[in-house]
Amino acid sequence: MTPTAAARRRVLLALGAGACASTFGPAFAATSSPGFDVRAFGARGDGATLDTDAINAAIAAASAAGGGTVRFPAGRYLSFSIRLQSRVALYLDAGSVIVAADPARAPGRYDPAEPNAYDAYQDFGHSHWHNSLIWGDGLEDVAILGPGRIWGRGLTRSGPGANRPMKAGDMPSSLGGKDPMGERARAGTVFGAEMDGKGNKAIALKNCRNVLLRDFSMLKCGHFAVLATGVDNLTIANLAVDTERDGFDIDCCRNVRISDCAVNTPNDDAICLKSSYALGRARFTEHVTITGCQVSGFDLGSYLDGTFKTTQAKAPDEEGVCGRIKLGTESNGGFRNIAISNCVFEHCRGLAIESVDGAVIEDVTVDNLAMRDLTTAPLFIRLGRRMRAPAGTPVGAIRRVNISNVVVSQANAPYASIVAGLPEAPVEDVRLSNITIVYGGGGTAADATRVPPEQPDHYPEPSMFGVTPAYGLYCRHARNVEVHHADLRTAAPDARPAIVLDDVAGARFDHVRLGRAAGVPSLRQAGVRGLALQDVEGMDDRGR
Repeated sequence: MTPTAAARRRVLLALGAGACASTFGPAFAATSSPGFDVRAFGARGDGATLDTDAINAAIAAASAAGGGTVRFPAGRYLSFSIRLQSRVALYLDAGSVIVAADPARAPGRYDPAEPNAYDAYQDFGHSHWHNSLIWGDGLEDVAILGPGRIWGRGLTRSGPGANRPMKAGDMPSSLGGKDPMGERARAGTVFGAEMDGKGNKAIALKNCRNVLLRDFSMLKCGHFAVLATGVDNLTIANLAVDTERDGFDIDCCRNVRISDCAVNTPNDDAICLKSSYALGRARFTEHVTITGCQVSGFDLGSYLDGTFKTTQAKAPDEEGVCGRIKLGTESNGGFRNIAISNCVFEHCRGLAIESVDGAVIEDVTVDNLAMRDLTTAPLFIRLGRRMRAPAGTPVGAIRRVNISNVVVSQANAPYASIVAGLPEAPVEDVRLSNITIVYGGGGTAADATRVPPEQPDHYPEPSMFGVTPAYGLYCRHARNVEVHHADLRTAAPDARPAIVLDDVAGARFDHVRLGRAAGVPSLRQAGVRGLALQDVEGMDDRGR
């Protein structure tokens, strides 16, 4: 066997050992190959001594050997930037914690943010990767495994916005002039200077392939727990994440599998697919499965400690706590072949599918969602034209979206599920089937007469439209919308109709139950062409 073949065999065996350890438990891990123990390279693991150099030396040694597993025995490993290498796995033993050092307290700093000529199209956090606790750039065959933990104690969740003058749509309308994350530019300052020496991501990966993240937990991870940009063949499995901003941001990635994860993010999105311009080109996020996951907005830290507290009422954008699954907001390249299934939403926002920067979203299937105690609309599909993109980028499209087998209770916000396009760019081919949603109710007769503003260039959130004139489904600027076997009702009386359709071409409803107050119509329409009704409660059949 040649030396190269032998080295490749060693890394495959090491990766296999980690996989088997996570599958068969700690007893198998104890008997597997020791790999490259960070303590053998000088790491103390005492939570006080900086172990950055020792950790990176162990990774370098494994890489020089052609690959291997770098092991973290039980202990607390205080560190600044850890630089991953191809064909190297990190294995976090039970009881091991990688702790992000705080540059204000420890004698060190995170790696500098690398230059990015395209940082005008997304915020600072999305535009840089090296200023992270753990990062990899241009790598292949990388893994982080094991039952240990990554604690981003010294990371910051704040950072500048895009590197250009701020415009409409850069921040949620709900903020007004507030700036809780430091995104607004300050006169007389150098862009990004306040981030010098700081880290804002726990794991950042750029232009990598064949990446596996499995079995560990993550706590308080700065702006992102995981930012993966241009990563192909990415598997994230059985992670428990409890963090202060985004959980997983999957940006311009292909062939992604996210399964059996719990992601608690009260202040931002939990599992978020994006398609930014950070790589200097528009690239699809495609061929993605998200299955068996739980997303939530419990108080920070209370998911991992098992207390599941709900004392925090609002996220930093002044709306209800977040913690959802979302496509967007960064949406340049597009999203296609996306499958989301068997997921639970608890005390958080609902599912959001958004194209506002020119992205084409197509061929999306969502199946088997259970949602409870929602803080915004259960379902939000928005095609807008914020256009945080290179000049001349056309408005995108949303088409062929199937959502089925969804049950929702305690949808407490005053927003219906929303499908909203633009007059010149309708949302197309949306099918909702086997849907049961219990809204909070309380809408007034005045609410029922509202015509929500168009807001074409605003940051997409349900609140951008204000209280919706329907309690159950508000659909505007759409084509070919179908609702089959649905039950929409309210826990308290509501003076709004269940459904409002405005500028919709081709709408079909069948076997639909609609709760309504006395004297309130089930459905109100304006500019609807081709409406078909069959077995819709309170309405005569038509257009069959």
